[in-house]
Amino acid sequence: MTEQNTNMTPEERPANHRKLVAMAAVAIPLVALFVILGLALSRSGGVPAGIAINSAFGEVDVDSDIARDFVVTTFDGKELRLSDLRGQVVMLDFWASWCSPCRQEAPALAAAYPGYKAQGVEFVGVAIWDVEDEARRFVAETGTAYPIGVDTKGNIAIDYGLTGIPEKYFIDADGMIVRKFVGPVSDEILESVFSEILAS
Repeated sequence: MTEQNTNMTPEERPANHRKLVAMAAVAIPLVALFVILGLALSRSGGVPAGIAINSAFGEVDVDSDIARDFVVTTFDGKELRLSDLRGQVVMLDFWASWCSPCRQEAPALAAAYPGYKAQGVEFVGVAIWDVEDEARRFVAETGTAYPIGVDTKGNIAIDYGLTGIPEKYFIDADGMIVRKFVGPVSDEILESVFSEILAS
């Protein structure tokens, strides 16, 4: 026992233990995220050619490429395969319940979804390195109705070369990635991007 623990009263020890458990619950997902990012960068040899950061808006310029297919089990128990959404415009959103910017933008995405769904746009949420119960609880709190699943092993995030969260990929009806944003997006950005994609 450390000198600090020796000097604690019996009442203080459980409180100290709870603090350590809470710190570990935050630290472990963050370490896991850095592992994902390291693997993604090593797989791609660093930042891939043709990609540049637009620091003003959080947009990343991408060479249009086919979106990598994946399968995820959504919170309603259904199996979602990205390629099954071919013919629809898709916003693929990587997030986590422990990510503060993700939590801040989630209510706006939940509110925007029905209007875009009516225009033939689908949102797909992929929680990365998250505790499923925590992710489900947060989704329930925000009233999010679009399909969401957990990428428990981080394989989808690695395949997409994730550089941070939240991170969004906008995919056209042909399955091509046409826009990408790192960080939260505003209603204005959503409107601008979807208007452009739907008009093309």
